[in-house]
Amino acid sequence: MHTNNSLIEPIMIIVMDKNATKEMVDHVIQIVKDHDLIPEPSYGTTRIVIGVLGDRSKLREGNIARLPGVKEILLVSKPYKRVSREFQSESTLVKINDDVIFGDNKPVIIAGPCGVESKEQIRTIAKGVKELGADMLRGGAFKPRTSPYSFQGMGADGLKLLKEVGDEFGLPIVSECVSTEDLGVFEKYADMIQIGARNMQNFDLITKVARLGKPVLLKRGMSATVDEFMFAAEYILNEGNKNLVLCERGIRTFEQSTRNILDLNSMALIKQVSHLPIIVDPSHAAGRYDLVTPLARAGLAAGADGIIVEVHNKPDEALSDGKQSLTLESFAEFMKDAPKYHHYHG
Repeated sequence: MHTNNSLIEPIMIIVMDKNATKEMVDHVIQIVKDHDLIPEPSYGTTRIVIGVLGDRSKLREGNIARLPGVKEILLVSKPYKRVSREFQSESTLVKINDDVIFGDNKPVIIAGPCGVESKEQIRTIAKGVKELGADMLRGGAFKPRTSPYSFQGMGADGLKLLKEVGDEFGLPIVSECVSTEDLGVFEKYADMIQIGARNMQNFDLITKVARLGKPVLLKRGMSATVDEFMFAAEYILNEGNKNLVLCERGIRTFEQSTRNILDLNSMALIKQVSHLPIIVDPSHAAGRYDLVTPLARAGLAAGADGIIVEVHNKPDEALSDGKQSLTLESFAEFMKDAPKYHHYHG
């Protein structure tokens, strides 16, 4: 999946007229190539745009603007290029197994335990969340924990079990990869690979995960700025993998009453500056189960493309993050009225 274009900077976007013919588009692409630049055409529903990568000094935008079928030329000014709406105005849709679509006008609901603990546990939860309308199953097999004495997950066996149960109930799975040593097992079993908050700027890991070509869920680091978050996403798109979903999971501030603060300001801003879908994680933002549902509703109202939430059949006995996990009963309450809170900002 690795592309030779990964170190070449996007410099402009050529917007073609909606009535431009295929011959006109092909001619523009050839002109770009003739100037030793790299064209990246994107065929949208309303018009075609052509991203141009390379050295800006090799081609003046005025020379392109006069070509037949060209509507306008936009110079890329954002420091992060491929993730910006300047480079791609239409919202990206990310599909998981053709059944789940992020970025459409229906929010994707991902539910499951913080960690896979046993077959009975994950099967009970998967069956429950599926019946209640969840679209995907989450579960940690490799757990990066603050304390070395905390439950570290079941490893590869946990991921295989998650996939087995997900297939049984028709739920695509997402799980976090924490090491490049585990890429093989994630390539084989994961439908979507999560990059957690602690690894948002682990560029060796994220680029190698990106090269697998599988859909990626990138969580914002707990102290990362929006620009830092966007640059981390840029690394993934730079490897030729456009199947990227962002996740706002709360940031660390001076406030100590909750685990983190769900930054809906930044989530709403990212919806404007980036074409990538973004979901919210109210479980890690709150750190307590009684705040999860109101925060999830707020995220949907602010235009989130989905929710990822922790659900456990016995939170009091959970080996990790039981305090922030919904029960199947409380998840049912949330799912009952979740659609009415969703406000689409496509």
